[in-house]
Amino acid sequence: MHYWVRASSSSDFSGTPPKPRSGHTAVNIGKSKVIIFGGLVDKKFINDISVYDIENKLWFKPECTGNDSDDGQVGPSARAFHIAVAIDCHMFVFGGRSGSKRLGDFWVLDTDIWQWSELTSFGDLPSPRDFAAASAIGNSKIVMYGGWDGKRWLSDVFVLDTISLEWTELSVTGSSPPSRCGHTATMLEKRLLVYGGRGGGGPIMGDLWALKGLVEEGSPLEENETPGWTQLKLPGQAPAPRCGHTVTSGGHYLLLFGGHGTAGWLSRYDIYYNDCIILDRVTAQWRHLPTGNEPPPARAYHSMTCMGSRYLLFGGFDGKSTFDDLWWLVPEEDPIVKRLISFSPKTLSEETESVNEKSALAELQKRLEISVKFHTTGLQIVDELDDKELLDLGERASSNKHSSGIQVVRNKWRNSSPRSIQIKELGPLLRDYQRLIARRYLAKSGSDELEVSGNESFKFYHIKNASQLRIDDIPKLLEEYRGLLPG
Repeated sequence: MHYWVRASSSSDFSGTPPKPRSGHTAVNIGKSKVIIFGGLVDKKFINDISVYDIENKLWFKPECTGNDSDDGQVGPSARAFHIAVAIDCHMFVFGGRSGSKRLGDFWVLDTDIWQWSELTSFGDLPSPRDFAAASAIGNSKIVMYGGWDGKRWLSDVFVLDTISLEWTELSVTGSSPPSRCGHTATMLEKRLLVYGGRGGGGPIMGDLWALKGLVEEGSPLEENETPGWTQLKLPGQAPAPRCGHTVTSGGHYLLLFGGHGTAGWLSRYDIYYNDCIILDRVTAQWRHLPTGNEPPPARAYHSMTCMGSRYLLFGGFDGKSTFDDLWWLVPEEDPIVKRLISFSPKTLSEETESVNEKSALAELQKRLEISVKFHTTGLQIVDELDDKELLDLGERASSNKHSSGIQVVRNKWRNSSPRSIQIKELGPLLRDYQRLIARRYLAKSGSDELEVSGNESFKFYHIKNASQLRIDDIPKLLEEYRGLLPG
């Protein structure tokens, strides 16, 4: 189980975090830094750099030196939808867009001395483009695929040797993916995996392709393969077609997040996503990443970087707004997960304040011994057989295959102390609490209104997510839950 946690300037970092933007890039420099460059906000292209020092938990803006761009500023001109790839302590930047102009310039930032250099490369030079995708091959090469040059979608493959600065257009035999832009390209072992994107005047795509023949430096000559594409049709819970998403490598899987698609062939309306889908390298299948709370708002053209077991999400665009929020996606054993249920009442959301108002109403109802109706619209009551987290808890808790795992969990909660309840149990516990209330009272009313008598009150019925609970809520929640269980 993973959890989303909004990054906090008081707990997670010091310094000045980056400004709102989308279409930027974010790269890891080893295990020490994350560098965010460029982007777009309010139709303005930017070229600033923000650096996150991982060890010191510090955001800062370095004073860079080096070559000037056409606009007289040090470093590349303002741009978005470019590519940026890290090789050792260097960040290589190519292309992108500034206004309506597609760019084809090539820059490198030495992060040891914070110096920009515009590079003069040779060989098969790629045309100016934006919305391309690229990835590092080992420690000295970069592969770039596709993009949009302002007139057509592209399907070419270029390999750059960062030592000799020579570009080579790869000659690929056999069938190839449709031309596209806004896709992702990620090296996995010796294959380049390309997913999604927009192209060809048709719908946004959801296909997955693998390119072989990209030999890493130092590989024996007998391992050289003829470059060729293969379309992969993997089992599991495949993502919906999309572009502007991210694919981030972490451990034994690739994590896909966000992006946007359309409602269908004839629809002009974009659908923005905030789902997490894993491509498991071990089982070679897609699956949804279980998360224990609400994800950040849906978005595309954001960035996602990996730092050990943590992922850091920043920025993006949802069709209306440009984001500047920072979010951690962490496993349940991460210490910052405790923040979800330990924040003070001053940090409660407006939604939680609304819940507190309903709780006050419930208390008044109880004192005056009157009946009050609560509407259940907007609150989804999940059947226990569809509650995967509850079923998983039951499977682990039940040693007798003939007994009901759900009943075993309920008996455990009946006899549990508040301190013994684990964070991963709060979601299933809250949903079961709401389920038992709905089952008891909706069955009687036959509508979507709960009519609760004056001698009963349910403080947590309208809470939509366990992340809204505080530590001191758990004893009361358990007390009300026990009262709902059959004797």
